[in-house]
Amino acid sequence: MQFGRTYEEFEIGAVYKHWPGKTVTEYDDHLFCLLTMNHHPLHLDANYAEQTTDFGRNVVVGNYVYSLLLGMSVPDVSGKAIANLEVESLRHVAPTFHGDTIYGETTVLDKRESKSRDDRGIVTVETRGHNQDGTLVCVFRRKVMVPTATYVKERGGEQPGRPQSPAQEK
Repeated sequence: MQFGRTYEEFEIGAVYKHWPGKTVTEYDDHLFCLLTMNHHPLHLDANYAEQTTDFGRNVVVGNYVYSLLLGMSVPDVSGKAIANLEVESLRHVAPTFHGDTIYGETTVLDKRESKSRDDRGIVTVETRGHNQDGTLVCVFRRKVMVPTATYVKERGGEQPGRPQSPAQEK
């Protein structure tokens, strides 16, 4: 299975559909809120959300939705990344609720060779997340520094440091 891409493998306009999706549970949302010390009652207090919001229920914390989509994109986009350079924009377009399933896809917007090192390049991508109904819930653009094929080859291939199985050693 491919994990990330080298600079040469990115094509402007390519769309990578990330699989599988993730159904967001109340536990996922609450754990993320507690781990990140976001104690806003909109996310944690069902009674508060029911009485004080237009939605009448808890809304999943946006940074969790962003983190899910970023993680979903790793095998297709940044699995070989040297560095994540920048998040240019991040928009939460619609709310996500407990029980929603999030699906992601990433489009390659631009790519350019590094100005300082010839063994890497900069790729600009946009990741979009939709729920099970097809509603766009989150979209973000980022720049990722990725290696060239030469960089990967010079550093031991696709999975440097991975021990060989006994069958591979013979």
